[in-house]
Amino acid sequence: MTAAHRVNKDIRRAHLALKPRLLPFILHGRPLMFLIAPLIYSVALPLLCLDLWLTAYQWLCFPVFGIPKVRRRDYFVIDHQRLAYLNAIEKLNCVYCSYANGTAAYVREVAARTEQYWCPIKHASAIPNPHNRYHHFVDFGDAQGYRRELEHLRRAFAGPKADQRAGTAPPVTVAPCPPRRRRQ
Repeated sequence: MTAAHRVNKDIRRAHLALKPRLLPFILHGRPLMFLIAPLIYSVALPLLCLDLWLTAYQWLCFPVFGIPKVRRRDYFVIDHQRLAYLNAIEKLNCVYCSYANGTAAYVREVAARTEQYWCPIKHASAIPNPHNRYHHFVDFGDAQGYRRELEHLRRAFAGPKADQRAGTAPPVTVAPCPPRRRRQ
């Protein structure tokens, strides 16, 4: 047995010792938590529908306009169920939250690429936490800049050439536009 294998075994044993037993976990839970759980999990169906619909949307529409498809698997990291210190309920909760957050990130990137193609204009008011493509958009009210940069922005999806040839691209930022010429 190697030293690394022995350490991993020791860590797993320590994690298992910290795993709450299921029955005491349930018995010591707040009753309101169990009453509200069906409401929380009821969002799973709309999330699944959104995920499926958005996947169909981008697979059908993006190729028509030359927009690289979002690689869905880059946004879904579901791995907490492998943690030995979580019981079955905690693992289920982690899988659910990982899927919900993955769906939200996936939706955001598909929407960002759609916006970059159809309406790459910043808003008049500041928005909190804009997507990573937003800062490359044309300023609100800059009609000349919009007309000048629209075609460039529609083609400025950065990503490795191999991913673009395959019709997908990883979550990356927009390639910068050429510098704007200022009127004097």
